[in-house]
Amino acid sequence: MSALLVPPGRVPPTGKGPMYLGPVTPEAYRDFLASPAGRALGPGFLQCPSWADVKEGWRARLLGWGTDPGPGSGTLSGAALVLLRQLPGTRRYFAYLPEGPVADWSDPDIDVWLTPLLDRLRDAGVFAVRIGPSPAFRRWDAAALKPHAGPGRRLRDVLASEVDPLGTAVAERLRARGWRRCGGDGAAEDGDAQPRHVFRVPLAGRTAEQLWSGLNQEWRRNVRRARKEGVEVVVGSAAELPDFYRLLGLTERRDGFRLGRSLAYYERQYAALNREEPGRMKLYLARHRGEILAAHTMITVGGKVWYQTGASADHRREVRPSNALQWRMLQDAHALGADVYDMRGVPSTLDPAERAYGLLRWKLGTGGQVVETLGEWERPLGGTANQTLYRAFQAYLSRR
Repeated sequence: MSALLVPPGRVPPTGKGPMYLGPVTPEAYRDFLASPAGRALGPGFLQCPSWADVKEGWRARLLGWGTDPGPGSGTLSGAALVLLRQLPGTRRYFAYLPEGPVADWSDPDIDVWLTPLLDRLRDAGVFAVRIGPSPAFRRWDAAALKPHAGPGRRLRDVLASEVDPLGTAVAERLRARGWRRCGGDGAAEDGDAQPRHVFRVPLAGRTAEQLWSGLNQEWRRNVRRARKEGVEVVVGSAAELPDFYRLLGLTERRDGFRLGRSLAYYERQYAALNREEPGRMKLYLARHRGEILAAHTMITVGGKVWYQTGASADHRREVRPSNALQWRMLQDAHALGADVYDMRGVPSTLDPAERAYGLLRWKLGTGGQVVETLGEWERPLGGTANQTLYRAFQAYLSRR
């Protein structure tokens, strides 16, 4: 790790002296994420070193905060996968830390973490930075949302079951330092690259029986129906990724969305994540009468499991293959000892007339929570030139 000392007088959370920030090896980075200290910070899969191999068109930097600048001699207390996108025609970069950095956001002295990060990125030719802080902002229990569905209704119209004080504090600290929440502070999500609203099913401290009873009546009926109809759920391999991709195309056309990803993207993702840690990404398949009717991907990092992407056929939907898949994945996540099962993005609409509401309604049936994350935050680095480049980059993205 090459040293970049935090300004004098800063005391890191460890209390062991000043913190340094510098490059780290993929091995040191992975060891930190797997350590008790790293796991406690709840890292997401988008901050794994392997994610750099998934994203084409970006350069990657692995950075770590620690108490000693010597290579391999210090203990890491935080880490960051930084993706760099070059602004065409220049030697300057936009820096993106998807759902990162992996830092102690509860530390009231946020400058201990962000000041050295911004300094180092500025020295690397970065003109603007986007981050995705991990704290939650608001939560809505599934049971509290269903009665409030109606024409024109959205999540913001319903009193949250919980407002996270840490998320509120982090948002205030970022604003005070010139960061801007992408998409604004309302329910708008267009400015976020990652979903602002996600659906999470708590697993810690629950038995398998409690998970089952947490499903609503419709979900339990559908899982039983799939079992009765002989739907078989298995863990597939890279060989079935073309089947998954074919079903994903059907799902996109049926449900009116477009991810814009190729089969090569999913093959690259599957290879990169499992090369980093065998079994990190799994492909679950639901077969009926020998035919694959649904396929879902699952990713595991530390104490969290994500249902990333789901796809299903247009026919024989009455045998409920997707419900069978999710119930199996929930059970497997619980058996792994995961603290939470994250079903990723949900829309903010509560209007049954909107097509997107169907996805939210389906996930609500698992009995978890809609979680509004802090979303993504941006700021150009100081100086008129960086402000100008930042505006040029935004214009460039809008034309792509």
